[in-house]
Amino acid sequence: MMHCRDWQLPTRNARAAGVLALALLMLVLAGCASTPQLAESTERELPRQALLEDTPFHGQRDYQCGPASLAMVLNATGVPVEVDTLIPQVFLPGREGSVQPEMLGTVRRHGRIPFRIDGNLDTLLTEIDAGHPVVVMQNLSLPAWPVWHYAVAIGFDLDEETLILHSGMAPERIESFKRFDATWARSDRWAFVALSPGTLPATGDGKAALDAIADFERVQGAQAALPAWDALVARYPEHAMGHFALGNARYATGDRQGAIAAFDNAVTQDPDLAVAWLNLGLLRRELSQPEAARQALQRAAALPGAWQEQARDTLDTL
Repeated sequence: MMHCRDWQLPTRNARAAGVLALALLMLVLAGCASTPQLAESTERELPRQALLEDTPFHGQRDYQCGPASLAMVLNATGVPVEVDTLIPQVFLPGREGSVQPEMLGTVRRHGRIPFRIDGNLDTLLTEIDAGHPVVVMQNLSLPAWPVWHYAVAIGFDLDEETLILHSGMAPERIESFKRFDATWARSDRWAFVALSPGTLPATGDGKAALDAIADFERVQGAQAALPAWDALVARYPEHAMGHFALGNARYATGDRQGAIAAFDNAVTQDPDLAVAWLNLGLLRRELSQPEAARQALQRAAALPGAWQEQARDTLDTL
């Protein structure tokens, strides 16, 4: 599990010679790193410069880069939370920092959905261009002596090959693509965006978005997740499980007809989705539509798998 430190390398209890040797070694490693090459589509489609000027800045005191980064991205989406409020929610004194599950879980508890993004510079810049500040994790030291740090990426300059971050005690810190990518790579390029339900990341796929929304719904409930499910099926209409999840959320909030429509869409996209046929049959039976219920349950009963026995048992009760 990973935690964070502030931008400055630790010097307490270290001899000057050792600190100097570490600094020299880091310079050598940085010199060996190469500037990441962007995809042609990124170069072609993104503006040359971008900056999310409205992203609030909170100074990251020692060991508190995690709570401060969360406050920045939550504030940017309209959540008026303070860093001091977040510290006990994500800061683990024994680890002197914040671990990733607590970071993501805290975002959900404050009514926003954390979407992990692919670990490459093209994806990072695309999210920034879409208006989404990105929480990134870096290792500012060597793999053997990690100095973990969270920052918020808020802008870029393609011509200068630089990234702009709220990091440490400095707002809008400018860092070269080369140096940033070297430190980001040491965290396996871990990053996420925090978005309001109903807003999806500019990158990624339907499966990743579905998982993120499902995790959010387990914390906040079906009503809060409904806008996210609606957005998912609008973006990915071919995603059968998205329609299925929307149907379950609508049913949980009392919208029976909306749930039927969603389950119908699910089986249209995937006729072998037995659980959707089963739910459709159960709901039709609940609405006193025995013939329609029978047809749906027969489809579920004909498909091998975990739901076949329940579908057959339910058919026997009609």
